[in-house]
Amino acid sequence: MCGITGIFTHTENAENYREALNKAISALHHRGPDNEGTYFHEHAALGQTRLSIIDTSPGSNQPFYSADKRYVLVYNGEFFNYKEHKEILQKQGISFRTSGDTEVLLQLYITKGEAFLENVNGFFTLAIFDTHEKTLFIARDRFGIKPLFYSTDKDKFIFASEMKAMLNYPISKAIDNSSLLQYLQLNYIPAPDTILESVKKFPVGHYCKIKVGEPVSFKPFCKNAYPATEPITVSSFEEAKKTYYNLLDDAVQKRLISDVPLGTFLSGGLDSSAVTALASIHKPDLMTFSIGYKDEPMFDESRYAEMVSKKLKTNHHAFMLDSDDLYNELFKVLDAIDEPFGDSSAIPMHILSRKTREHVTVALSGDGGDELMAGYNKHRAEYKLQHAGYYKTLTTTALPFLRMMPQSRNSKLGNIARQGIRFAEGAKMNAAERYWRWASIAKANEALELLAHKKGILETTNNIRKHELLKGINDDFNSLLFTDVQLVLQNDMLVKTDSMSMANSLEVRVPLMDYRLVNFLFSLPTEYKITADSQKRILREAVAHLLPEEILTRKKHGFEVPLLKWFKTGLRDKIETVWLNDTYIEEQGIFNPSAIKALKQQLFSNNPQESVARVWGLIVFQHWYKKHLQNL
Repeated sequence: MCGITGIFTHTENAENYREALNKAISALHHRGPDNEGTYFHEHAALGQTRLSIIDTSPGSNQPFYSADKRYVLVYNGEFFNYKEHKEILQKQGISFRTSGDTEVLLQLYITKGEAFLENVNGFFTLAIFDTHEKTLFIARDRFGIKPLFYSTDKDKFIFASEMKAMLNYPISKAIDNSSLLQYLQLNYIPAPDTILESVKKFPVGHYCKIKVGEPVSFKPFCKNAYPATEPITVSSFEEAKKTYYNLLDDAVQKRLISDVPLGTFLSGGLDSSAVTALASIHKPDLMTFSIGYKDEPMFDESRYAEMVSKKLKTNHHAFMLDSDDLYNELFKVLDAIDEPFGDSSAIPMHILSRKTREHVTVALSGDGGDELMAGYNKHRAEYKLQHAGYYKTLTTTALPFLRMMPQSRNSKLGNIARQGIRFAEGAKMNAAERYWRWASIAKANEALELLAHKKGILETTNNIRKHELLKGINDDFNSLLFTDVQLVLQNDMLVKTDSMSMANSLEVRVPLMDYRLVNFLFSLPTEYKITADSQKRILREAVAHLLPEEILTRKKHGFEVPLLKWFKTGLRDKIETVWLNDTYIEEQGIFNPSAIKALKQQLFSNNPQESVARVWGLIVFQHWYKKHLQNL
């Protein structure tokens, strides 16, 4: 696992960017503290920071050169089926200097060209410079598990694993107001856009080959999982369950390859418990890691993790936190955030990653299960709407009364009212608009009101971008899940996991995102995933024999933190005097001062509604803006 960065120039000598490249590498140090390397050519400069996982010897350091020095590779990720391909290449007479996956990856490219990407089971971003053809080949994995940013103009193409590295190159730092508007609705920025006009996210499952004097074009190297083009045919749920179990078991087993200590995250939820159960079969001495909240029983689920660990006989590490631990971590998280990202569960993820890194260098997680198998509350709500009945009538009838109740994520009753209102409002919309509403923390007009200018243009652009994100939703429930994979999983969950783990030099692997599993799930009917009384049905039943009954029957629990309590106590002064200070908001000129004041009033009222998440999103933006654009 690593950080990569580089530049390809069409006109001037890439050596001119040596200082910028070195600064970009320094910004990526946390992603790879074990080694740093650079390469310079007339048209290309490449850099890499290495976190040594497979073949930790210096022979696998990067940039990595082919035996004849024609090709130069920088690579971030893991290639889990590399041994199989290495054997095939050896039978063809190709010899290897190292025992790791990096050399196999480069040799596959030399042998097969861009077609080699279809053979890679893993996650990655990579760049390969051909010194003969003077071309740069760049690719990103199928689901965007590993990040890659780029900026291009007629003279150059710049790329890096993180936005903070991009900022060291000569690029425009102008804010993309349309991206900011989407951020204010979602608390993250959907690909391909970023917070800056000049920077984009490299498209997932695509590659490009950059040549001197030619425009950049991106090409897909894999087929979309939905609609399924090559489905695995199964005749019954029982057969599907067995197939899924075997695929998942192999996916987990492949991700246990490591030359450094390895463990699993174990929250006590179904996804991480399933991954841990299968990992423990192949690795009896498995270490597991979880966090719990000493003084926040509403958020604590540590007893479920302990329950699973006891049954599986893992070497469990439970990190029990109090509010002060979480509060103190908050500022480390703000410093680690690469571009504005307002999912507050990044705070416990940062703590879990930091403490886990004290014991292992690699951890397996359960990311992807909710999006692929309908595990969220919004999925259950959508299922109820599609199958109608009394619940829809009851909730819409109760809407006026629900609106009279205090709404908040921080109490059970307040959360019930909040969810009931969202359901009733969504019931009046079409499927695509409903999905967007339930994915958002703010309505479009609420987000727009926070901005100071360009409302007409912003509203039009926002609608165009939203249409692109939602255009695949239709009557098939799988279309909604696939949108979740492209929107929520790619831009929220995987970003959180990657950014918070790599901030602590920890590699996290996601077996539920093995492309064979994903393709198989999207070829199955809805009822194999969600029914009136079950979510993630196929996973639940596939691993039922491995886990305690209580884990199989418990409801989903979010990775929440007590933001509201902090906002009303320790953080209130900083909100009022630093982040959302009235004078600073006026001088900054980005936000509407009266709307910010109104949002603060709602936050500190007895009915905060979604203002907690919205204010956290603003805090993240302001901290990022001051640190990276104003250098304060």
